[in-house]
Amino acid sequence: MKKTLVLIATAILGFTTPVLAQSDDNETEITVTDAQGKKEIIDLPEAMTSDYDSLLSVYNSKTYLKVNTECNMPDVNPVYDKEVYKERLARIPSVIELPYNDVVQKFIDRYSGHLRRSVSIMLGAQNFYMPTFEEALEAYGLPLELKYLPVIESALNPNAVSRVGATGLWQFMLTTGKRYGLEVNSLVDERRDPVRASYAAAHYLRDLYKIFGDWNLVIAAYNCGPETINKAIHRSNGATDYWQIYPYLPKETRGYVPAFIAANYIMTYYCDHNICPMQADLPSKTDTVVVNRDVHFEQVAKVLGMDFDQVKQLNPQYRRNIVNGSTRPMALRLPATLVGKFIDNEDSIYAYRPDELLSKRTEVEVNEDMPTYSRRSVSQSRSSVSSSGNSKGGKAKNSKNGRKGKKGKKDRASSRSKGGRNVTIRNGDTLSEIAKRNGTTVKKLKKLNGISGSSIRAGKKIRIK
Repeated sequence: MKKTLVLIATAILGFTTPVLAQSDDNETEITVTDAQGKKEIIDLPEAMTSDYDSLLSVYNSKTYLKVNTECNMPDVNPVYDKEVYKERLARIPSVIELPYNDVVQKFIDRYSGHLRRSVSIMLGAQNFYMPTFEEALEAYGLPLELKYLPVIESALNPNAVSRVGATGLWQFMLTTGKRYGLEVNSLVDERRDPVRASYAAAHYLRDLYKIFGDWNLVIAAYNCGPETINKAIHRSNGATDYWQIYPYLPKETRGYVPAFIAANYIMTYYCDHNICPMQADLPSKTDTVVVNRDVHFEQVAKVLGMDFDQVKQLNPQYRRNIVNGSTRPMALRLPATLVGKFIDNEDSIYAYRPDELLSKRTEVEVNEDMPTYSRRSVSQSRSSVSSSGNSKGGKAKNSKNGRKGKKGKKDRASSRSKGGRNVTIRNGDTLSEIAKRNGTTVKKLKKLNGISGSSIRAGKKIRIK
């Protein structure tokens, strides 16, 4: 069942007031109808299918965001004449072209209607992340309006993982993240690190602009990859305008640039759609310490008196709650007020339950005890081997092997009579049996061979005298 928007055609202050009908929360696409009545289905960016509850469960949101009780806007979404949307988009201070059309309108309706509560959370959460985004974009000389890409990529959820494995605020795929210096292994995934991922994303966006020289194509390429954009350009006879290559793009990418334009619109004009931002109590300032040993979040939390989830939220790049400082010096982010306490109590932190929390062994002993067998079982085994040799074609071989066996026994007896120095340990042998066969004692055998226990291994040589 698709979402529907029922409009009450009432002119009030220049806009009409819609009633939002109950609808399917699992919608993943929208339908656009052009002037000729032709319908087009466009896939929604995955972050636009995130619900309110999932966004509110993110640590920063549930810890530092609360409903702004001073904001008393009615929970209705005004819909304006298209000229109003065009004029508002034109007023946004932007280097990137932000044009209006029916597809863009669909995405504005989505944000201002069904996703209005999610927008409220993102407006509050931007206090945590936007300064970092802006610093990274500024460092690479990029348009600051690109800071809204994570709105459509991850809905500002640093732990977001897409159905194809893209991860973090900027939704890096594994290969692209590694190409731009983000470390990913079993313990660390820097795609989840808001700071490092933001600088990697800015670097990637700059490289894409060097290829295409057009920001709408760059934004589209960020979604589907530069190869896909180049294919669309070739199929459209060399057109380099996003809106001209539009029909040749994947369904999600067709909606990606319109979603970006709509995100810029709604994050700027939310008040005009009666959306109240969540009120943000910013967390305390943070700083990093460098650790040179493995340390578990639980060790840090208990000794410093922190909430475990806070340590985890401040260090989302560590996948197993372990900072692997023994690999190389690694950064641990803490509230700035606790950095000194960490330094003063570092030994106590490492000493807190390391055997339980850091259970990887650095050295192990191999069990060298051989299974013991009774003489009866060994005898039965030899009998079985002997009888199996009496099959067709095996008699002569068995006879030949038998002669060799007798000769071997004679040689060993001769060796013993001549005072041979070494013998081979047989299956099931014990030190006492070897000592008895060779006219010596267990004590002498142990001393001669440097044996401290009673373990011996079949097939090895043991010195007799």
